[in-house]
Amino acid sequence: MEKIAFVFPGQGSQKVGMGKDLIEKYQEAKIIFKKANMALDEEGVDIAKLCFEGPEEELKSTTNAQPAILTISIILFELLKKHNIRPSIVAGHSLGEYSSLVASSAIKFEKAVKLVRKRGEYMQNATPLGVGSMLAIIGLEVAEIIKLCKKVSHDGIIEIANYNSPTQIVVSGEIKPLNKLSKLAMKKGARMVIPLKVSAPFHSSLMKLAKDNLAKYLEGVEIYHPQIPIISNVNADYVRNKEEVKSALIEQMNHPVLWIDSIKKMDSEGINYFIEVGPGKVLRGLIKQIIPESKVFNVFDSDSLKNIVENMKEVL
Repeated sequence: MEKIAFVFPGQGSQKVGMGKDLIEKYQEAKIIFKKANMALDEEGVDIAKLCFEGPEEELKSTTNAQPAILTISIILFELLKKHNIRPSIVAGHSLGEYSSLVASSAIKFEKAVKLVRKRGEYMQNATPLGVGSMLAIIGLEVAEIIKLCKKVSHDGIIEIANYNSPTQIVVSGEIKPLNKLSKLAMKKGARMVIPLKVSAPFHSSLMKLAKDNLAKYLEGVEIYHPQIPIISNVNADYVRNKEEVKSALIEQMNHPVLWIDSIKKMDSEGINYFIEVGPGKVLRGLIKQIIPESKVFNVFDSDSLKNIVENMKEVL
C-alpha cells in the first residue's frame, strides 16, 4: 500500500482568481464556499468574491488571506477524497496547519474559517504597523544566520521564524536589526535576501499578544482528537489528542515553523508521495530541497486535480 502525505500551504500562496474554475465544475466547491461565507457573515466577508475578484490588496491582507487559503485547501482536499486519494499523514505550513486539522477532523471547517480570521486579526494587531517584518534568506547556512542574528540583536528583536529548507530560512523581527541582517547576509554569501510582503513579524516573540488572544479565543472552540496522524510545526512531531492540538496552535504563534524536521519526520514514516493541497507551489519546491529524491505533486486547480488523479491511478 502506497503511503501519501498531504501538506497544506500557508499565507502568501493566495492569488486572485483561485477557486473560480473549481466552483464552476464541482458541487463540493459551491457547498464549501457557501459554508465559508455563512461562517463569516457577521464579519461582512464574502470569501468567494475575494478569491475570484480580489482586489489583490484586500485578498492578501492577513485577515482575508487566511480564511481564503483555508477554504481553497479544503475544497481541494474534499475533491481528492472524492477520487479516493487519501492521506496517511498530514501537516501544514503555519496557517496550513489549520487546514491539516480540518482534514484530520480535529476542527470543523466552519469553526476553522472563523478561527483563522481571528488569528489573522490577532497577528496583524500584535505590533504597531511598521515596527516589524520578515526576511527570507536564500543560500546561507543556518548556523551562519544564527550568528548574524546574535550580532544584530542589540538593535532589537530578531529571530528565526521558519526553517523552510536547507537553503531557505525566514527571519522575523524589528525593522532595524532586519535591515542590518540583510546587508550582513549578502556580505557573507547569501544568494538572495527577500523582504516578505507581510506587515508584522510572525512566528517571533513579538507575537506574544497575538498568542495570548488566540489562547483566549480557543477556549470557546470545540477541538476533537485527530482522526488522521498530524505533524505539528512547533515540535515536528505528532499531536495525538485535542489537548495537544490546542497547545500546538497556541505555541505556534511565537515559535518557529520547523518545516525541515516536519518533512523529514514524515519521510521517516515511509511516505511514498507528498501532495501539496492548496493554492501555489511553494511547499512542493521546499520538499524537493529537503528530500531531493521525493515524489511530490501539487493540486491547486481543476487541471492539476485531473493530472494527479491520472497519476495516482497507477499506484492506488
